Amino acid sequence: MTADRIVAMAAAGESETLEFKTTTGTRREAVRTVCAMLNQQGGLVLFGITPEGKAVGQQVSERTIEEVSAEIGRIEPPAFPTIERIPLEQGREVVVLSVNQGSTKPYQYRGTAYRRVGNTTLAMGVDEYNRVLFERMHGERRWENEPATGWSIEDLDVAEIRNTVAEAVRIGRLNEPGHREPENLLRGLGLLRDGVLVRAAAVLFGNAERLEFEMPQCLLRVARFRGIDRTEFLDNRQFNGNAFVLLSSAERFLRDTLPIAGRFEPGRIQRIDEPLYPPLSTREALANALCHRDYAIGGGSVGLAVYDDRLEVTSTGSLHFGLTPDDLFDQHESRPWNPLIARTFYRRGLIEEWGRGTLKMAELAISAGLPRPEIEDVGDCVTVRFHLGRFTPAQRSGTNATERQKAILALLDQADDGLSLREIHAQLPLDTTVRQVRRALTSLRERGLAASTRPGPAARWKRSRGRQE
Repeated sequence: MTADRIVAMAAAGESETLEFKTTTGTRREAVRTVCAMLNQQGGLVLFGITPEGKAVGQQVSERTIEEVSAEIGRIEPPAFPTIERIPLEQGREVVVLSVNQGSTKPYQYRGTAYRRVGNTTLAMGVDEYNRVLFERMHGERRWENEPATGWSIEDLDVAEIRNTVAEAVRIGRLNEPGHREPENLLRGLGLLRDGVLVRAAAVLFGNAERLEFEMPQCLLRVARFRGIDRTEFLDNRQFNGNAFVLLSSAERFLRDTLPIAGRFEPGRIQRIDEPLYPPLSTREALANALCHRDYAIGGGSVGLAVYDDRLEVTSTGSLHFGLTPDDLFDQHESRPWNPLIARTFYRRGLIEEWGRGTLKMAELAISAGLPRPEIEDVGDCVTVRFHLGRFTPAQRSGTNATERQKAILALLDQADDGLSLREIHAQLPLDTTVRQVRRALTSLRERGLAASTRPGPAARWKRSRGRQE
């Protein structure tokens, strides 16, 4: 640190990581700020800078430094900021306290924990203090790294364990172990300690029957709703199983439920037909939900809901480590709530590391013409929400059908077993009435473009291979 650097920082003004004090006579207020910075991202406290940002310095002696150090000693647990003296003119100096983010948060000064809000230091609320304390304890003793009492390798899917290691080796995220014995593979994944399986092993590879009985939170709920609320179900199912089984079940549900969307890009004549929501983006959301959810909540689950205007992935538990939904769409540190589970998903190639997952999810959605997904953290539940963009349903060329008829033809093209009137209506725009759908189907049948399997309400409609206009 130099005098020129001090002057430049003073001119920039105070911030969440920078505080000015005119003299060490205000050391109590300064050490409150040191405590707050320990509880957040660190920073600097400068003695000898006026509130207006003028570097005036002060007379500094060994006694001055001792008094500041004594005040810092009142922080619990103990912290050791760096104290530096920077000479200015006329024998005056600036005292600089350099504070790193603390490793044993929350810190208290004189019995109170503090936090920074902009350039202000405030007392930390009880709820926030308890959350930070819980997060510190979680780093040492977590649900996922506790012993899976009574579980053995016979209760796991050994083929899935071997597939995971083989894929991790193939993509370069794990060195070739030179063997395929499940016990050694689990040890290499950090899932077997002193011969005992940890709970993460059961979550990742456990068989469904035992998980349903002993870890019912290993649950996926999927639903397709008519309209934009939860008034009426079109489909509603539940799946029990390990994390890889649940991810596969969720992706299969999306393939079976979502229509194909068509879009045009500037400069291209041909329509681009793709899934309504980009599969890699929804996979990222699902994998993150399985990795970062709170498995300690016995009644928890991962949810997947499809509405007419959106898709939602929910998971039990809140965001932790001070992260907010907005932070997840900016560069941020990767601090998974379940590191063992997340690391296995990463090695399998199912998620990104270093905080890139949500950024990648947003990039893929935007590239597909969708708005950036939303993330909501409310009521001990995190929800990732994908909204529809502007799209045109896939269609066959060579017809002069109306837009509603084209949309129906696109739906029928994707349904080998046909669709009922009710199923077709559920996938069309919200302002479409049943009567309009019935008229469109009648017109398509008359033109040889669609056919019904039987008369009456039980009819199922299919794409006709007959004449076209």
